[in-house]
Amino acid sequence: MPDNNILEKPYLKWLTLFIASGTLLCCALPILLVTLGFGALVASLNYNIPGLVFLAEHKIWTLIIAALILMALAWLNWRPNQHCPVEPDLAALCQKSKRLNKRIFWLSVIIWFIGFFTSYLLLPIRNILEL
Repeated sequence: MPDNNILEKPYLKWLTLFIASGTLLCCALPILLVTLGFGALVASLNYNIPGLVFLAEHKIWTLIIAALILMALAWLNWRPNQHCPVEPDLAALCQKSKRLNKRIFWLSVIIWFIGFFTSYLLLPIRNILEL
Protein backbone atom coordinates (compact mmCIF):
# COMPACT_ATOMS: atom_id res chain seq x y z
CA MET A 1 0.00 0.00 0.00
CA PRO A 2 1.45 3.42 -0.93
CA ASP A 3 2.28 5.87 1.80
CA ASN A 4 -0.39 8.61 1.88
CA ASN A 5 1.31 10.77 4.50
CA ILE A 6 2.04 13.49 1.93
CA LEU A 7 -1.71 13.76 1.31
CA GLU A 8 -2.37 14.50 4.97
CA LYS A 9 -0.08 17.52 5.22
CA PRO A 10 -2.03 20.56 6.50
CA TYR A 11 0.01 23.01 4.45
CA LEU A 12 -1.56 21.68 1.21
CA LYS A 13 -4.92 23.18 2.13
CA TRP A 14 -3.41 26.56 3.00
CA LEU A 15 -1.27 26.47 -0.16
CA THR A 16 -4.44 26.04 -2.20
CA LEU A 17 -6.04 29.04 -0.51
CA PHE A 18 -2.89 31.10 -1.19
CA ILE A 19 -2.75 30.10 -4.86
CA ALA A 20 -6.46 30.75 -5.36
CA SER A 21 -5.93 34.18 -3.82
CA GLY A 22 -3.42 34.84 -6.59
CA THR A 23 -6.35 34.93 -9.00
CA LEU A 24 -7.76 37.86 -7.04
CA LEU A 25 -4.46 39.70 -7.22
CA CYS A 26 -4.06 39.27 -10.95
CA CYS A 27 -7.60 39.67 -12.08
CA ALA A 28 -10.24 40.96 -9.66
CA LEU A 29 -8.36 43.53 -7.59
CA PRO A 30 -7.03 45.66 -10.48
CA ILE A 31 -10.43 45.72 -12.19
CA LEU A 32 -12.17 46.69 -8.98
CA LEU A 33 -9.69 49.45 -8.22
CA VAL A 34 -9.85 50.89 -11.73
CA THR A 35 -13.65 50.76 -11.65
CA LEU A 36 -13.63 52.71 -8.40
CA GLY A 37 -11.32 55.32 -9.92
CA PHE A 38 -8.07 54.18 -8.36
CA GLY A 39 -6.16 53.57 -11.61
CA ALA A 40 -3.11 55.39 -10.26
CA LEU A 41 -3.05 52.97 -7.32
CA VAL A 42 -3.08 50.01 -9.72
CA ALA A 43 -0.21 51.54 -11.69
CA SER A 44 1.71 52.11 -8.47
CA LEU A 45 1.10 48.54 -7.30
CA ASN A 46 2.22 47.15 -10.65
CA TYR A 47 5.36 49.26 -10.51
CA ASN A 48 6.25 48.36 -6.92
CA ILE A 49 5.22 44.69 -7.00
CA PRO A 50 6.48 43.22 -10.29
CA GLY A 51 4.90 39.84 -9.56
CA LEU A 52 1.46 41.35 -10.13
CA VAL A 53 2.36 42.19 -13.72
CA PHE A 54 3.56 38.63 -14.28
CA LEU A 55 0.32 37.20 -12.87
CA ALA A 56 -1.77 39.58 -14.98
CA GLU A 57 0.15 38.77 -18.15
CA HIS A 58 -0.23 35.05 -17.52
CA LYS A 59 -3.71 35.04 -16.01
CA ILE A 60 -4.84 32.05 -18.06
CA TRP A 61 -2.03 29.96 -16.57
CA THR A 62 -2.68 31.37 -13.12
CA LEU A 63 -6.33 30.35 -13.35
CA ILE A 64 -5.58 26.94 -14.85
CA ILE A 65 -2.95 26.06 -12.24
CA ALA A 66 -5.21 27.27 -9.42
CA ALA A 67 -8.11 25.21 -10.85
CA LEU A 68 -5.93 22.08 -11.08
CA ILE A 69 -4.79 22.53 -7.49
CA LEU A 70 -8.41 23.04 -6.42
CA MET A 71 -9.35 19.79 -8.14
CA ALA A 72 -6.54 18.01 -6.32
CA LEU A 73 -7.73 19.46 -3.02
CA ALA A 74 -11.30 18.36 -3.80
CA TRP A 75 -10.01 14.84 -4.34
CA LEU A 76 -8.09 14.99 -1.06
CA ASN A 77 -11.18 16.14 0.80
CA TRP A 78 -13.65 13.68 -0.70
CA ARG A 79 -11.48 10.71 -1.68
CA PRO A 80 -12.81 7.26 -0.80
CA ASN A 81 -11.66 5.15 2.13
CA GLN A 82 -11.04 8.01 4.54
CA HIS A 83 -11.41 6.83 8.10
CA CYS A 84 -11.20 8.67 11.38
CA PRO A 85 -9.78 6.94 14.46
CA VAL A 86 -12.12 5.06 16.77
CA GLU A 87 -10.95 6.84 19.92
CA PRO A 88 -13.47 9.61 20.79
CA ASP A 89 -10.94 12.43 21.22
CA LEU A 90 -9.10 11.65 18.00
CA ALA A 91 -12.37 11.09 16.13
CA ALA A 92 -13.65 14.52 17.20
CA LEU A 93 -10.38 16.14 16.16
CA CYS A 94 -10.50 14.32 12.82
CA GLN A 95 -14.06 15.50 12.15
CA LYS A 96 -13.14 19.07 13.10
CA SER A 97 -10.15 18.92 10.75
CA LYS A 98 -12.33 17.64 7.90
CA ARG A 99 -14.82 20.48 8.40
CA LEU A 100 -12.00 23.05 8.40
CA ASN A 101 -10.52 21.55 5.23
CA LYS A 102 -13.88 21.75 3.47
CA ARG A 103 -14.35 25.37 4.53
CA ILE A 104 -10.90 26.26 3.22
CA PHE A 105 -11.74 24.46 -0.02
CA TRP A 106 -15.02 26.33 -0.57
CA LEU A 107 -13.40 29.66 0.29
CA SER A 108 -10.70 28.90 -2.28
CA VAL A 109 -13.33 27.99 -4.89
CA ILE A 110 -15.21 31.25 -4.28
CA ILE A 111 -11.98 33.23 -4.65
CA TRP A 112 -11.16 31.37 -7.86
CA PHE A 113 -14.60 32.07 -9.33
CA ILE A 114 -14.32 35.77 -8.50
CA GLY A 115 -10.99 35.88 -10.35
CA PHE A 116 -12.39 33.93 -13.31
CA PHE A 117 -15.54 36.07 -13.46
CA THR A 118 -13.65 39.35 -13.47
CA SER A 119 -11.10 38.09 -15.99
CA TYR A 120 -13.33 36.54 -18.61
CA LEU A 121 -17.01 37.20 -17.96
CA LEU A 122 -17.35 40.71 -16.56
CA LEU A 123 -16.45 42.64 -19.73
CA PRO A 124 -18.68 40.60 -22.11
CA ILE A 125 -21.61 40.92 -19.69
CA ARG A 126 -20.96 44.62 -19.39
CA ASN A 127 -20.87 44.99 -23.16
CA ILE A 128 -24.12 43.02 -23.58
CA LEU A 129 -25.86 45.20 -20.99
CA GLU A 130 -24.25 48.32 -22.49
CA LEU A 131 -23.03 49.63 -19.13
